[in-house]
Amino acid sequence: MLLNSTYMKGWALLLFFALTSSLSNAQECPNPDMPGAGQNNVPVETMISWEEVTGITGYIISIGTTFGGDDIINEQPTGSDPFFSPPLGLPESTEIFVTITLFFFDQPDIICESYSFFTENVTTPPACTAVSSPPDMAVDVNVGTNIVWDYAPKAIGYRITIGTAPGLGDIENNLDVGNTLSYDPPTDFPPGTTIYVEVNPYNENGNATNCAEQSFTTGEIGDPPACTMLKSPLDGEPNVPLTPLIEWFPAPGATGYRLYVGTSPFNNDVLDGVVFTATSTFVIDFDPNTTYWIRIVPFNKAGEAQGCPQESFSTILGCGPFIDPDTGELIDLNPEINFPEVVGICENNIPTRISTEDTAEGFRWYFINQFGEEVLISEEAFVDISETGFYVYEAYNTIDSKGESIECISSQEFEVRLSSKAVIEEIQIGQVADLFYIDVEVSGLGDYEFSIESSDGPYQDFSIFNALTIGNYTLYVRDKNGCGITEKDFRIAKPPTGFPPYFSPNGDGFNDFWQYVKPDDNPILVKSIFIYDRFGKLLANFGRASRGWDGMYNNNPMPSGGYWFKATTRDNRVIKGYFSLVR
Repeated sequence: MLLNSTYMKGWALLLFFALTSSLSNAQECPNPDMPGAGQNNVPVETMISWEEVTGITGYIISIGTTFGGDDIINEQPTGSDPFFSPPLGLPESTEIFVTITLFFFDQPDIICESYSFFTENVTTPPACTAVSSPPDMAVDVNVGTNIVWDYAPKAIGYRITIGTAPGLGDIENNLDVGNTLSYDPPTDFPPGTTIYVEVNPYNENGNATNCAEQSFTTGEIGDPPACTMLKSPLDGEPNVPLTPLIEWFPAPGATGYRLYVGTSPFNNDVLDGVVFTATSTFVIDFDPNTTYWIRIVPFNKAGEAQGCPQESFSTILGCGPFIDPDTGELIDLNPEINFPEVVGICENNIPTRISTEDTAEGFRWYFINQFGEEVLISEEAFVDISETGFYVYEAYNTIDSKGESIECISSQEFEVRLSSKAVIEEIQIGQVADLFYIDVEVSGLGDYEFSIESSDGPYQDFSIFNALTIGNYTLYVRDKNGCGITEKDFRIAKPPTGFPPYFSPNGDGFNDFWQYVKPDDNPILVKSIFIYDRFGKLLANFGRASRGWDGMYNNNPMPSGGYWFKATTRDNRVIKGYFSLVR
């Protein structure tokens, strides 16, 4: 759907007005994917997923043990990810209720109806886990650091041992910290010291065994820096341009900053701990209509700042698709294109001009070279192509949203193949009962379609025509890539009396042999019969007393198709004709 330029310029502002009740009625909530509603015996470590909804900013999930409950997970955003893994797993042998909320930045959310499933009964101890923070063998770690570890599937609690030597446990010795994934020691670790940590999961069936010990080394004496916060964009800011310069306030005493950016609170899929010494990033190209989560962690020789919060912002709506607040319909400003995946160029018409009838403000055509690089070859609605290979076609519209100029692009990669007009090699005619069929054999470089009605069609992809009667016909073979139509006249007539039009040597007891069958009227006194393929090669010869040809040559079955016969009579007349072998 294309909008006029005045409407498009105001669209980004309009979309941030409050949604009307009609939007809530028009927008459909997603169906559960895995686990399905009502599913039984679901693993406690399962990842919950649902169908993706187009045109929204993100999702919020709540999980509980009652309808609409949130005692397990309370309104956790998942970004644009239609899936979520509960960080502590799920309780066993329990009915679990899931509530998905469709999230629109600075607009009313749509809360979907809860659905439920039932978890398994756990009968085995959990496996071991690993400490994720500080990373194993890390150095210059903050003396006030917390210990964080990964979820161990089926665990309901963890015991932690911490010491200044392997297995010593002089700081904490097999301390039960409950069902949590972090531990904050009551006192700071000693500076400049290697610390050894072992975390052991457990459940009612027993403890994890042979879990590995990990270590890290604390930083020098001194104070690590405090946390900082975003300066631009501001935390929670909507309608952020797609190429912003991210800036933050300096943290006193910091020598650097680690930046984490992702499209959900759990995945740093844009930047994952990239170090900056300044208080701003290079320009990042963001996607439109997306919420991004960002965490900035200052550090110095004494270690990293602890407990730095996660902030977020939302980008401009861009090209869509996004939801019209008045109608609940999806708006997509990308051009609608209709371009094939394969294009033919005719061998007698090079270069061949290929054009598009799509409606858009601009076009681009690229050739993909041997190195996989896209080389621009045209910026018109057409391109002249002289060689086969792979190409990319782009159509685009340009919009101005919040002062940001955006190209809304639709594209199609396509292959160019050499094509040609067809050559009709043979038209094989066969008979079934009182009707006839033809099987056409053609050659050439093209992709062909067939008609016996008219040069204008209708055409079919198959080279066989059935249920034909006696008469005169014209066969038309058209190259799908536009390289021309070949035509040939042919006639269907009854074969000479007594010579069958076809046989089928399939062992079913019917028509397994081809032989002259003496008719009741005007029989021919046949002396011998010779069978040839279409190239004139002799395949068999037999007399009147033989059962006939069984469709074999040198003990190998011959393929379906047309064959020729030559019969000689007792008075030395020669009769020639054509028949079909059908398998």
